Amino acid sequence: MDTWTGSTRVTYRRWSNPEPGDEGDFVGHTDEDQASDNEICTIASAKVDSDSRESANSSRKNTETFTVDEALEAIGFGVFQWKLSLLTGLAWIGDAMEMMILSVLGPQLHCEWRLPSYQVALITSVVFIGMGLSSSAWGNVADKYGRKVGLTVCMCWALYYGLLSAFSPFYGWLLVLRGLVGFGIGGAPQSVTLYSEFLPVKARGICIMLIAAFWAIGTVFEVLLALWVMPTLGWRWLLGLSAIPLAIFVSFCFWLPESPRFDVLSGKREKAIATLTRVARENGKQMPRGTLIEYKQSERGQFKDLFSHQYWKTTLLLWFIWFANAFCYYGIVLLTTELFQAGESCETTQGAKIEPRCSLECKYLTSDDYKDLLWTTLAEFPGLLIILFAVDYLGRKKSMAICFFMFFLCILPLFACIGRIALTIFIFISRAFISGGYQVVFVYTPEVFPTEIRALAMGTSSAVARIGALITPFVAQVMLRSSVYLTLSVYCGCSLLAGIASLILPIETLGRGLQESSLDQEAVEHTTNITTSQPNGTTHSTDQ
Repeated sequence: MDTWTGSTRVTYRRWSNPEPGDEGDFVGHTDEDQASDNEICTIASAKVDSDSRESANSSRKNTETFTVDEALEAIGFGVFQWKLSLLTGLAWIGDAMEMMILSVLGPQLHCEWRLPSYQVALITSVVFIGMGLSSSAWGNVADKYGRKVGLTVCMCWALYYGLLSAFSPFYGWLLVLRGLVGFGIGGAPQSVTLYSEFLPVKARGICIMLIAAFWAIGTVFEVLLALWVMPTLGWRWLLGLSAIPLAIFVSFCFWLPESPRFDVLSGKREKAIATLTRVARENGKQMPRGTLIEYKQSERGQFKDLFSHQYWKTTLLLWFIWFANAFCYYGIVLLTTELFQAGESCETTQGAKIEPRCSLECKYLTSDDYKDLLWTTLAEFPGLLIILFAVDYLGRKKSMAICFFMFFLCILPLFACIGRIALTIFIFISRAFISGGYQVVFVYTPEVFPTEIRALAMGTSSAVARIGALITPFVAQVMLRSSVYLTLSVYCGCSLLAGIASLILPIETLGRGLQESSLDQEAVEHTTNITTSQPNGTTHSTDQ
């Protein structure tokens, strides 16, 4: 037939390299028959005859489309991502320093203000309480108003109250201000959310692991700063100087772009294109040709979406994994000090009980104490290097499981009578693996959730982790006084269950692009069903 009369509506799926005739299977079907608006392009034509086929093919080429994922893959990793690494890394360093300072501040105030032990412990607890209360709130802000907005506001908050806490006149004010600092740094994980949304697939695992190395750098830097400042200037100067990384971040936050994934989901396609063009220019690459596909969604950051049929199992398992990571990580840090201070004899460290010390006993930290703390902190670097290679070869799930199982195996020898050197070695290895596992979950969580709830997922997961960090002092310090064996059993059981939870996660995200919307997952499932149920035993390619 040389000519078609009447109006014809031709609908085709987006292909990276369309072949002539591929659209034949879709002729006569409407948008609703095939997929949602963000997955297809439609051309309406009237009275198309054989003489105009060439112009129709030309029009089809002009309507070529691409996604944010495809744009980032074409642009690749370059100068822009290195700059973003440094800036978001400053937020991570600031977070680590504000947390590490708690191990130095407690003993100092215990002596200077004559605080009982429970009040010293409360200084640490209020920070975790503030972080637990704010983490999901900052995630909701980042999903509704933007990653840049959420991260900048929370860092400004932490900087302001961090500096104010250096001027605390007495214990009550310090408690309130440090709690407010915790409320601010509860949004620090959003730096990973923002950073991950600018990374191509192949570079994402290694890059997020490297950005997590800034945490280890921050902890080491805080110990060195304390070693320099505390003997001469005191704890107030330490609190003030520890806020320097946050101050640098706030000074340069104007450079931060908004995530193009967030802009596309918010209906700001032109702004997303401008951001991608900027990234391409700084990396010296070309933008893909065509039109950017828009995934507009008005409702974002909905808590109920975490428990939709696609994600409820992943959400619950990840919450427990985050909880176990924080519980075991901060637990081994506290156990290190407790077991070393208890003495070297088997009767003291391995007996049923550890005798409590006087709650008002005062002991300032010495230079040797700071050096021991520094050596313990350095354990995070080898663990990070090992996981850095495992995460892209074994996958995210197996890497997390290995870290938990190795932590479990390194805690087991502590049940036996071992000397101080062996105790130090096993604690060093266990901390290396649990810190490495903590970084893997930061890689996995942004990858498994779509853009519309990614920040909320990070925020709620971080909040659950803070619950683990809040509980662990009562196990590592209080329960330890009653029974060493019971305390170690709790950590062994928790790590073992978390390793199993890592293996049964429904999705492995290695080599998987970031989802823009939950519609992507539904479309994949729908397409898979169509592919497996073609008549006459035939199948058709349904790549998206």
